[in-house]
Amino acid sequence: MPKVDLLNMGGQQVGEIELSDSVFGIEVNEAVLHQVVKAQLANRRQGTQSAKTRAEVRGGGRKPWRQKGTGRARHGSIRSPLWTKGGVVFAPKPRDYSQAVPKKVKRLAMKSALSSKVADNEIVVLDELAMENPKTKEMLAILNNINAGEKALIVLPGKNEVIEKSARNLPNIKSTLVNTLNVYDILRYDKLVITKEAVSLVEEVYA
Repeated sequence: MPKVDLLNMGGQQVGEIELSDSVFGIEVNEAVLHQVVKAQLANRRQGTQSAKTRAEVRGGGRKPWRQKGTGRARHGSIRSPLWTKGGVVFAPKPRDYSQAVPKKVKRLAMKSALSSKVADNEIVVLDELAMENPKTKEMLAILNNINAGEKALIVLPGKNEVIEKSARNLPNIKSTLVNTLNVYDILRYDKLVITKEAVSLVEEVYA
């Protein structure tokens, strides 16, 4: 089982924590990570882009001039894509970009993402993360104490408005819950800051 240091909010080591091999110690599957991240980003697309083809723009019912004898190029409509205010060739239309990913693939990707953080020594486990009042300055001090870096993802076991509000104004810092944790966020942030309780919940869900 992989072991990592257990820190307090001051950055001091207060023990060690053993992480589950089946969640934090598997071989990283990069192909699955790519598939899931690609699907996640595709599912965020609204797909509402739209433009009109030559059949949909207003006007152009009459041939602008006769076919021959004018010295000008032949044209059948003033709404041809060649003309100003004409239609668009292969105009984009609203479409669904979403991609379906099997549950087993999602689980494997999540385990791979978590394992990659442990393998790269980019995970910080806290014994607890608690504050009395929302204070951005205090949250910044805690992150500096634990060497979380400038780009960190904070994983909480449950809803905690004080912590969420404290981290909200810090650039490149995001707080999330165990039940909303996703592969893209894990890989996007340099450090994964997670509480001991959240680790237990993650292992309970994905073990």
